[in-house]
Amino acid sequence: MKTLLTVLAMMTAGAAAVLSSRPQNPDPAGAPETTTATPAPAPATPDLLGINNDANRMTVPVTIGASAAYHFIIDTGAERTVVSNELAGQLNLAAGRRVHVTTMAGTSDLGTFRLPELRVGRVAPDMIEAPGVEARNLGAPGMLGLDALKGHSVSIDFDKDVMEVRPSLKRGKGIGPDDIVIRAKNIYGQLIVTDAHYGRQRISVVLDTGSPVTIGNLALLKKMRKPKSLGNISLQAVTGQWLTADYRIVDTISIGGIGFNNVPIAFADALPFKRFGLSDTPALMLGMDSLKLFRKVQIDFANREVRFTLPRSANASRRPSGMMFRP
Repeated sequence: MKTLLTVLAMMTAGAAAVLSSRPQNPDPAGAPETTTATPAPAPATPDLLGINNDANRMTVPVTIGASAAYHFIIDTGAERTVVSNELAGQLNLAAGRRVHVTTMAGTSDLGTFRLPELRVGRVAPDMIEAPGVEARNLGAPGMLGLDALKGHSVSIDFDKDVMEVRPSLKRGKGIGPDDIVIRAKNIYGQLIVTDAHYGRQRISVVLDTGSPVTIGNLALLKKMRKPKSLGNISLQAVTGQWLTADYRIVDTISIGGIGFNNVPIAFADALPFKRFGLSDTPALMLGMDSLKLFRKVQIDFANREVRFTLPRSANASRRPSGMMFRP
């Protein structure tokens, strides 16, 4: 765990951002409706976006129309797909509406682009209207959010360093002896795990593949027993804006019976927690630093399930640092 902590403490990481989106101008003539999951009849609800500019991130090949494949980040903590302005120009994508966005680090007005015939593997979402951002802030040509993932599952194989989007399996199918399956609830298309604890305190967990670090809210920090401070780190939003977070080591948390020791968590008053109604409830967004302790992680949006595949060895001395299991 020492190596992981050293890397994380030194980097200024890209992290999940929240976008509160509403049109600045009426739709152009003939423009399609955007396909974002919002609770009726509430107006102008936020859309979540995220970013991971960690050099070790995993991406998936995506085609748009007849284009060649481009490698997009998958962000399960984001409601909307994002495209770089550079790729939009290269593919001559049609402009959509202009939207007002609020990230963890501030607000911005962004134009959108329509992504015709977007395809990732066997998955072909409906027409998506994606906010455009600079590639240098995004760290990739684009990023897939929940609008492209809904009704499907995201599978991450850390043994093979492969991430893919695929159709959901029938519930209960293909569960192996090392798999732990956790049910989740759905809020605005996002899966939230509630079978998680800090001591006796229940916490809510969002799995966020778009963030290299795990992010906790201030309500969780208040419940902590003086977690060791690592100082502050900077988290970058897709708009290029920055947010300072309080980076600490938490002694232990458990998720679905799986315990994590000495967990590095960046604490901040991030807007995704407000979006999910978790501002006053202890909660965290589990980033790739924690997820990669498993062999595999599968997030099934259709079945509202999260499946963790434990490390192969049953010998406690060979388990990954930072992880423990209930007998």
